[in-house]
Amino acid sequence: MTLSTLQPPYDLLLKGGHVIDPKNGLDGKRDVAIANGRIAAVEPDIAPALAAKVIDVSGHYVTPGILDIHMHAYHTRAPEGEPEGLSVVADAHTFRSGVTTVVDTGTAGANHIRHFKETVIDRAKTRIFAYVNISDNGMLGDWEQDPRTFDAERAAEAVLTYPDICIGIKTAHYWTRLPWDELHTPWAAVDQAIRAAELCGRHVMYDFWPRPPERSYEELILKRARPGDIHTHVYAQQFPIINEAGKVNDFMFEARARGVIFDVGHGAASFWFRNAVRAIQNGFPPDSISTDLHTGNVHGVVVDMQTTMNKILNAGMSLYDVIKLSTINPANQIGHPELGHLSAGACADVAVFELHTGRFSFVDCGRAKLTGDKKLECVLTIRAGEIVFDIGGLSAPEWTEAPPEYWVIPTLQQ
Repeated sequence: MTLSTLQPPYDLLLKGGHVIDPKNGLDGKRDVAIANGRIAAVEPDIAPALAAKVIDVSGHYVTPGILDIHMHAYHTRAPEGEPEGLSVVADAHTFRSGVTTVVDTGTAGANHIRHFKETVIDRAKTRIFAYVNISDNGMLGDWEQDPRTFDAERAAEAVLTYPDICIGIKTAHYWTRLPWDELHTPWAAVDQAIRAAELCGRHVMYDFWPRPPERSYEELILKRARPGDIHTHVYAQQFPIINEAGKVNDFMFEARARGVIFDVGHGAASFWFRNAVRAIQNGFPPDSISTDLHTGNVHGVVVDMQTTMNKILNAGMSLYDVIKLSTINPANQIGHPELGHLSAGACADVAVFELHTGRFSFVDCGRAKLTGDKKLECVLTIRAGEIVFDIGGLSAPEWTEAPPEYWVIPTLQQ
């Protein structure tokens, strides 16, 4: 018998958990085996002897790694870029929410996408994708208000130069209050973003401020946005999604039927229960859940991805659907269907949650709260087969049963 035959076929086994994997229609007790950084098997009962390490996850929910498709992670921003300190370090905020994949939404434009890749994306444990801002210098400078910086050709070129990283085009924050003039026309940013997306064959994510009649929300989602394009911040206060009767306006359903995608994009000012709860309870849930996480809200109304998921859960959605909107839905929306599920052969990105029941309150951007009875809490995250978060020691032995090396005091080298 060779040595290889003595080695268990699986590196890690998550035993006894309740698996929710919407792509594969799973919602019940399953074991999950991992080998060589990939999902090896998901079965009702896998023998512990087949794994080098077994983690008992009984009483927990096991899901694919969570995707957050709207946040800001370009924390090394080049000097002529954003105001210092907008972006967060992704690895510091992802794994504690079960997040294994994020999308930076337009912090970088064509001028900086290479720098972003080399200084952040290539060095992070979290998988990071990027939208390229239609403004060549990216977010939050005077250039965002100057249509002469909206370079469709260069934005498209950036996507095509880094196709494994760049998933589409972002437009945001353009000309929200000053009068229109010859240079600042209502649809300049949107039109150039669409042109860039057409040149590179990708979609647009819109961060949009309506100014009717010249620039209305209805025109964006019913006429200009294309199937597969994403409107983020769907439950922000400025959007007329709820009518005077407290119901969802018909044009929202019409836009969804056209193929427009609606993302949460919580942010510091873009999520209001008066829109979200009524929309969800009247048949208009989001298509995906995301945070718009940045340093201005990480200790404020957003906190993290699991907090945003909990708001949607307590607004009336099922746990299964909340996981769907945080895994396979966003994976498909950004053109990466290989993510967001636990199929055999998929990258072993996995989250393990506890679901608590009790009385819990959550705050929106208007500083109003929703009180509900459910709260998800991530306790274990696996990224590409590696345990990267384990707050309660699910994977650890009791100290009294720790291996011999635990008891040895190392000798410091002089």
